[in-house]
Amino acid sequence: MNRVAPPNAPLAVSMGDPLGIGPEVVLKAIMALMAAPDRLPQGIRLRVFADPAWMRQCARHLGFDTVALGLAAPTAHESAAGDHGCPKGTLEVRWVHACIVPPGLAMGSVHAAAGRCAVDCVRAAAKAVMAGQCRAIVTAPLSKQAMFMAGYPYPGHTELLAELAGGVPVRMMLMNRHLRTVLLSVHLSLREALECVTLEQLLETLRIADRSLAALLNRRPRLQVAGLNPHAGEAGAFGREEIEVIGPCIARAQAEGMDVCGPFAPDTVFSQAWDNPGVDAVVAMYHDQGLIPIKLTGFDEGVNLTLGLPFLRTSPDHGTAPGIAGKGVAREHSMLEAILVAQQLSR
Repeated sequence: MNRVAPPNAPLAVSMGDPLGIGPEVVLKAIMALMAAPDRLPQGIRLRVFADPAWMRQCARHLGFDTVALGLAAPTAHESAAGDHGCPKGTLEVRWVHACIVPPGLAMGSVHAAAGRCAVDCVRAAAKAVMAGQCRAIVTAPLSKQAMFMAGYPYPGHTELLAELAGGVPVRMMLMNRHLRTVLLSVHLSLREALECVTLEQLLETLRIADRSLAALLNRRPRLQVAGLNPHAGEAGAFGREEIEVIGPCIARAQAEGMDVCGPFAPDTVFSQAWDNPGVDAVVAMYHDQGLIPIKLTGFDEGVNLTLGLPFLRTSPDHGTAPGIAGKGVAREHSMLEAILVAQQLSR
């Protein structure tokens, strides 16, 4: 049973795959928060689930002040309790020992040990949230290939967290300051994704979006549904999914009281929803249909929010970027936005 965290409880942050850019963007986001206390009018508390020794090494490589970060030389407190911190102004950061990164692993590589470490951090962070010790979880990117190598058959964070929460049905929502889009399916081949466009799957997506966004917005959300085919099928000329599946599903959702309309041509629905106060989210039929407009309109601002979980979870809208891992050039903007969104919505 999940316990409700108090309003002043910290956010749980997992470091992601240690060989990717996750540790770097976590550190850079924390440094950005330290440098801009005006972004923290109510203060913010972070519990970073990681290998503190690995994070200390990464911080030194980036030229960051390990003392200010609470990552100075190991102390008996860290060794015994695995949790130490350094409040700075309105920002409090504590590092929770959740894994050990084996020595000798190369940045930018894919390794089973790194995948195991990333999963350990996510599990520890999620357990802290479900125990009421933290009020939301922010996950840095992990490597799906490394997870598979470590023996975890999850396509990503979404499926792992859904299982930890008891197998609840979930959906991915991507958002930036212009647009929100909810995905009917996530990490599937396009052929498999098309098979998911069923009345049952779409109705479940609409119900999850309606319920989850209502909790976040404190009112019933206004949803628009994208068609699957060009021009939303053009009255059956380019496909019948809109007539046989999507349209009837929308009618059923409306009968249940949901504020939902469509299907709209997928090449125009996102521009209609852009900065439109009358649209709270667009429901997309498959992964790329929903993600391309988000990444095109604000790649560094994109935040992933999992709908349907019994707790709030956000993450940056990018992967582990092995090509630049360890080079110090990763941009922290999406990770910073994920932290700020979690801070705002979980209150």
